[in-house]
Amino acid sequence: MLDLLSNLTFIERGMVAAFLIGFICPLLGSFLLVRRISIISESLSHITLTGIAAGVLLTQTLAFFSNVNPLYFGLLFAFFGSLLIERLRQVYKDFQEIAIPIILSAGVGLSAIIISVSKTGYNQWFMYLFGSIVSVTLQDLYFMIVTSIVVLIILFLFYKEFVAISFDQEFAKVSGISIKRLNFIFSFLIALVIAISMKVVGILLVGAMIVLPAAAAVVFAKSFKQLLVLSVLFGQLSMATGSFFSYHLNVATGGGIVLFATLWLVMAHVLHHLIKGKRRERISE
Repeated sequence: MLDLLSNLTFIERGMVAAFLIGFICPLLGSFLLVRRISIISESLSHITLTGIAAGVLLTQTLAFFSNVNPLYFGLLFAFFGSLLIERLRQVYKDFQEIAIPIILSAGVGLSAIIISVSKTGYNQWFMYLFGSIVSVTLQDLYFMIVTSIVVLIILFLFYKEFVAISFDQEFAKVSGISIKRLNFIFSFLIALVIAISMKVVGILLVGAMIVLPAAAAVVFAKSFKQLLVLSVLFGQLSMATGSFFSYHLNVATGGGIVLFATLWLVMAHVLHHLIKGKRRERISE
């Protein structure tokens, strides 16, 4: 397995990374969509940017961190950001949604300060912010594969609990499910997904990749399982088409992926409208 991965070309590494992201992101996005807290991905992505910026700065100034991948710092900050969001939601019990803009604002502010004092060039920050499918290294790919496996295992182990708290938290609480613990685990999953997606999609656009495929899938889904399957389908379509055209047109990978994800969303609504129109015509006849 390791030999197979090490023999991949940079394009093949990017394709594998795109497949993983197109599979994992929509799964989490489906839960977020049902829970109506999809904006949480945006706040964690910005705090992840703070971690990336801090990691880049540390690798430049301290020899001890010179060989450490900034992705690990991003994951660490995303993890603590998820903890802080859950803590703030407990503090502001009657205004839980305010925790998200607090973290988002803090992440943007800290990132701007750290980036301004670092010596990194524009190209590297452009890659982190907007993604690049050709920049995925072998180390990045190892990180993505291991993290994706961890996410899938946790989703499998807590699937019923996640579904319960997504649709009816009161019922879940009466059933003995620890909502606080499950919310923390779920926030941690979002942090993991953002960490593995930032290299290809970009930190500023990863939230869209989590939300848009699920938004397109919900147009046709008649059950939650259908929502999961269709969201993954739209995710893979978005990754494949966006990556292909961004590479051949030499534009930002994340921008291309999100653009096509938006296009698939619009097409889903148009197709659904046409199907409903034909059904009405048949009924009227």
